Amino acid sequence: MTNKDFYSAIENRRSYYGISSEAVVSNERIQEVINHAVKHTPSSFNSQSARVVVLTGENHTKLWNITTETLRKIVPAENFGSTQDKMNAFGSGYGTILFFEDNTVIESLQKQFPLYAENFPVWSQQSNGMLQHVIWTSLELEGFGASLQHYNPLIDDEVKKEWNIPSGWKLIAQMPFGKPTAPAGDKEFAPLEDRVKFYN
Repeated sequence: MTNKDFYSAIENRRSYYGISSEAVVSNERIQEVINHAVKHTPSSFNSQSARVVVLTGENHTKLWNITTETLRKIVPAENFGSTQDKMNAFGSGYGTILFFEDNTVIESLQKQFPLYAENFPVWSQQSNGMLQHVIWTSLELEGFGASLQHYNPLIDDEVKKEWNIPSGWKLIAQMPFGKPTAPAGDKEFAPLEDRVKFYN
């Protein structure tokens, strides 16, 4: 990949909310892309604490059914229409990636390096964010559209029960993905001179 391709990939990564279940690449290719991202995304102290679960087919549908029913219990019925529309949109995709952090790894590092104990949970979140970005961009390069959602901790218990997730894994985010059926929305950028400073 050339530098131009790298910069274009970062620029073209967007949030897609209109997605379909049509296959863009094989499940084997999806696995290859995600494995590569998980293996090569950096982590503090090389902790490699990020964990990923990929749901497709009926498992993907089940996740958004669980999320829908969980939200139905707390969102007033008269306001549930827009929530249902969101759930339908996410559920209409090809799959969902669940991002976790393994707290047992983080706790072990806290014991080994007590001076940095408070920092390890923060660093793990930063690393997980990098992984989310790498996978998101990689999926887009393969022709998928995706978005990042956060229905944790509302769905944590049901998710762990349904897919036999280890108790030490903490759910961080959900990434529904599929073939784009509508363009990404417009994006505005704040002035870079307000966000970046150079001292040469």
